[in-house]
Amino acid sequence: MKRIRIAELFAGVGGFRIGLESASNKNSKYEVIWSSQWEPGASTQHASEIYEHRFGSDGHLNEDIQEVIENKFNEILDHDLLVGGFPCQDYSVARVASQAKGLSGKKGVLWWSIYNILERKGKKAPSFLMLENVDRLLKSPSAQRGRDFAVMLSSLNNLGYIVEWRVINAAEYGMPQRRRRVYILGYKKGTNIYKKIKGENDIDNWIDSEGLIAKAFPVKKTTVTSNQFVLEKDLVKLSENFSSNKPTKSPFEIAGMMIDGKVFTKKVTPVYNKKFTILKDIVELDEKKIPEEFFIDMKDMPRWEYLKGGKTEERKTQSGHKYNYSEGSMVFPDSLDKPSRTIVTGEGGTSPSRFKHVIKTKSGKLRRLMPEELEKLNMFPVGHTKLMKNGKETPATKRAFIMGNALVIGVVKKLGSSLLNFF
Repeated sequence: MKRIRIAELFAGVGGFRIGLESASNKNSKYEVIWSSQWEPGASTQHASEIYEHRFGSDGHLNEDIQEVIENKFNEILDHDLLVGGFPCQDYSVARVASQAKGLSGKKGVLWWSIYNILERKGKKAPSFLMLENVDRLLKSPSAQRGRDFAVMLSSLNNLGYIVEWRVINAAEYGMPQRRRRVYILGYKKGTNIYKKIKGENDIDNWIDSEGLIAKAFPVKKTTVTSNQFVLEKDLVKLSENFSSNKPTKSPFEIAGMMIDGKVFTKKVTPVYNKKFTILKDIVELDEKKIPEEFFIDMKDMPRWEYLKGGKTEERKTQSGHKYNYSEGSMVFPDSLDKPSRTIVTGEGGTSPSRFKHVIKTKSGKLRRLMPEELEKLNMFPVGHTKLMKNGKETPATKRAFIMGNALVIGVVKKLGSSLLNFF
C-alpha cells in the first residue's frame, strides 16, 4: 500500500486530516505525520487542544509556526503533501536592505511560512500542495486587484510547482453549506501529474474535464478559451506593478492553471445532477432535544429584526464624519428548504446578530443552531469539537467560532480521492 505522508499547517481541528484520511483506498493511504495549530493571542488554545484530544499529541505542535521555522525547522518532518487553510493577508514583498537578492514579506503573513518551508526543504519539498482560502484572495487587494494571488503563484513557480485552482461552493455539489472557498493544488516538477500537464496540448480541456479538480467537481464543457497572461518572475517587481493601473476587476477568474509562470484562467459553471442537501436535512426538528439557551428570547426580537432587516441610515465615525449606510434585508428566519448560509466565527452566543443562523421550529419558536448542527454543516463527525485535551469541555461559543473557521470536509475528501488517481 502506498503511504502518502501529510503535513497539516494551520490545522484547526483537523478538517484536512479527516477529509483526506477518509479518501484513502485499498491501494493508497493518506497519513498525517506532522501538524501545527496556533491561535495568536489566545490564552487557551481551544482548536489545538481539540486536535490533540482527537488525534493525539505525537507530531503535533502548538507553537507559532514562524518561530518553529526559525528555531525548530528539523521538527517539521519530511512529507509528500502539504495542506492548510491559511489567512488571506497582504502578500506584498520588498527587497531586504542588507541583501540585494533577499525578499521580505510582511511580518506575520502566514503565506510566507508556507513558502519558507517549501524553500528550505529544497529537494525534499513535498510533491503536492492542497491549500484553501477565501475566494477574496483572487481579487485582493482592492488597490491592485489580484496582486496577492499573483505573488503567490509566481513564488510557487519559482519553487518548481505547477498550480491549479478553483473556487468551489460546497452547496453547488450537494453539500449542506453555501461556502465559497478557493482550493489551490500544487504539483512539483518531476511528479507524474506535473509531466502529464506539461504534455497537455489543450489546457482548457484540463480545466474543463481532464484535470484533478474537474474530475472531482465537474463543470460544463464549453468552447470558451482561457484568458492568458505571463507573470513577472521577480516578486518585488510583480508586487509593485501587478494591476498597478488599478482595474476594477481581477484578471483571475474562478478556475485556472499556472504553468511555468503562464496563467490560464476562465469562468466555469458547476454540473451536479444528484440530491442537494438542505438545512432541514441537518438540523434537529424535535424541540424537546433543544437546550433552552438556543431559543431566542422574545425581548430580543426587535433587535434581531432590525439587524436582519434592510436599512438606509446616517452613521458617524469616531472622528465625527457622517456617512450614509445601507444594506439589504436577509431572510429571517433562515429557510429550511435550502443549504445553510456560510457559517461565520460569530455564530455562537445569545446576542442578536445579522449573520447568525436562526430557524423556526414546528411550533413556531425561533432558535439558533447548536454546535453539533454547525459541525454537521461542515461535515465533521457529530461532537468532534465537544472535548479538549484531558477531557475538558469546549465552550459552545468556541465550538461555533472554530466551525466558522473550518472547511467543508466533503470538498477535501473529493479532492483527495481525485489526487489518488494521478499518482
